[in-house]
Amino acid sequence: MQGYLLAGLVLLMVVLLVRFQGRSVAIFGGAMLVCLLSGWIGQGELLSNASNPGLATLIMLVIVSFALEKTSVLRMVSRRLFSESETKSLLKTISFTALASSVLNNTAVVAAMLNSVRNNRFVPSSRLLIPLSYAAIMGGTLTLIGTSTNLIVNSMLTDTGHPGFNFFDFTLVGAGVTLGGLATLYVVSRFLPNISTASEKKTEYFVEAELDAQSPLVGQSVEQAGLRHLEDLFLAEIIRQGQVLRPVARYDVLQAGDKLLFSGEISKVQVLKQFAGLDLFADKSGLETQQLTEVVIREDSVLVNKSLKSSQFRARFDAAVVAIRRDGERVSGKLGEVRLRAGDFLLLATGPDFAARTNLSKNFYLLSGVEPDNMLSGWREKLTLFGFLAMIGVTVLTGSSLFVAVLCLLALLLVSGCLKVNEIKRRFPVEIWVIVTSALCLASAMQNTGLAQVITDYAQNSLAGHGVWLTFIGVFLITYILTEIITNNAAAALMFPIAYSLALGLGVDPFPMVMGVAFAASASFISPYGYQTNLMVFNASNYRLKHFVLSGIPVAVVYCTLAIGLIPLVFPF
Repeated sequence: MQGYLLAGLVLLMVVLLVRFQGRSVAIFGGAMLVCLLSGWIGQGELLSNASNPGLATLIMLVIVSFALEKTSVLRMVSRRLFSESETKSLLKTISFTALASSVLNNTAVVAAMLNSVRNNRFVPSSRLLIPLSYAAIMGGTLTLIGTSTNLIVNSMLTDTGHPGFNFFDFTLVGAGVTLGGLATLYVVSRFLPNISTASEKKTEYFVEAELDAQSPLVGQSVEQAGLRHLEDLFLAEIIRQGQVLRPVARYDVLQAGDKLLFSGEISKVQVLKQFAGLDLFADKSGLETQQLTEVVIREDSVLVNKSLKSSQFRARFDAAVVAIRRDGERVSGKLGEVRLRAGDFLLLATGPDFAARTNLSKNFYLLSGVEPDNMLSGWREKLTLFGFLAMIGVTVLTGSSLFVAVLCLLALLLVSGCLKVNEIKRRFPVEIWVIVTSALCLASAMQNTGLAQVITDYAQNSLAGHGVWLTFIGVFLITYILTEIITNNAAAALMFPIAYSLALGLGVDPFPMVMGVAFAASASFISPYGYQTNLMVFNASNYRLKHFVLSGIPVAVVYCTLAIGLIPLVFPF
C-alpha cells in the first residue's frame, strides 16, 4: 500500500510540474518532505543523498562554469562565423555551437553568441537563431559535462553503487545524433522565415512614456500631437486612470497623466524625447537613456514572477528598464507592474555603479552595452580556460576521479581570484541541488516501500515476452514527452528510478536504459517554452510557435530515431 501511495505521489508530481512549470523546486522539495514525514526515508538517507558524490561533482562543475562565463572567447569567436554565404555561416554557427556546448553550459553559449548572430550583416538572424538553440541542445549530449541532464543521471547512477559514466561515454551516440540533427537543421533552416534585420526589429520592444500635466500635448489629439506616424514606433495603447484604450485612434484626445505604450525599434526611442512633457519610464529614475544595455533574465533570477516596482529594480541594480520584450509578442499594461519572466529581454538605462554590482551575473545574461567589472581578462582568463582544459585532459587520460579534478580546479580559481567566495554564495545552484536530492530520496523511497520491487516484478512477469527493445523504446519516448511538457532535469529525475527498476526486472544491464533517459531528457525541440535556449531565441526574434513546431518535429524525429538505434548498438543490453 505504501508503494502505491508513493506511485500516486509521483503521478501528482507530474501533474503539478505540467501545471506549474516554474515551481519545480517547490514540487520536488515538497515530495521529499512527504517522503521524510511518512517514514519512507530516514534522516540519514536524506543527508546521504544530499551529499552524493555525483551531485557534489555536478554542483562544483556549475560553479566552475561561472568563471568560464566571464571569459570573452565565445564572443570573440562568434563574430568570425559569418560571411556572405548563408550556407557557410549556418554550418559554421551550428558546428561551433555544438562543440562549445559539449563542455560549456548550453544557455551561456547561446547567450554569448546571441548578439553576434542578431547583429551580423550577412545573414538574417531568423535563419540562424532556431538552429543556434537546437545545436546547443544536441552538442550538450557529446560529453558527460555537456549538460546538467547527463550529470543528474550520473549522480543517480552512482547512488545505486554503479561506477557511473566516463567522460566520453556519451560521445559515440552523441556524435551520431548531433551529426544527424545538424544535417536535419541544415535542411529545415531553408524553410525558416527570411526576415530582414530591419523588419525583425519593427515590433521588438515595449516602451512606456507618461504625459506630464504641463505638457503642451495635453488636450491635443494623437494625430495633432504627431504621435500617429512616428518612424519605427507605434502607439499601441493608452492607459488612463486604470483603463486601457486599445487600439488608439488618431482622434483620441491626450490627457495629463496618460501612460502611452509604444512598440517598435528601440534605437528610435530617443525620438520620444523631442516631445515636451513626455517622459520615459526610465526617466523617473534620473538615468541617461543615451546608451542602453541589453540583458536577458536568467531562469534562476530573483526577478522572476516579480514586477519592476516590487523588485526595487533601481536600488538593486542601479539601472532602470527602458523597454521589455517577451515571447515574440507585445507586452500589455503598465511597465512597472508587468510580472517578469525568465527569458524576458530588457533594455536598461544604467547608472555609474551598474558595472560594479555583484548581482548581475546571478540575474542576467548580458548581451550588449556595459560590461560588468568582474569579466576576466589577461592571465586570469587564460588560467581559467587552460585550467578547464587541463581538468578534462587529466580526467580522460589518467582515468582519475572527475570529482577530484574539478575540486582542484575550483580551488585554483578561488586562490587566483578568478572566482570569489561571495560570487559562489550568490549563485550557488540551490535549484539543481534540491531537485537532484529530492529525486535521490524518491529513488530511496521506491526501494523502501517496495515500489521498485513492484516495477521489477512487473518487468519480469509482463514485459519479458515482449523483449527489452520495446521497454527501452517506451522508456525513451515517455521521457521525451515529459521533457517537452515539463523540464529536462525534472524529466530525467522522475524517469531514472523507473528505468533502472525495469532494467533490473528484465535482467539486463541498466546502463543503456538510463543512457536512454539522459538522451531523451535532452531532446526539447518542439516547444519554445520547454528549454531556456529555445525561449531566448524566441524572444530575440519574430518567430511564432509554428516555426518551432515545423522545424522541431523533423529534428526531434531524427534525434530520437538515431538515439534509440545507436544506444543499444554502442551499449548492448
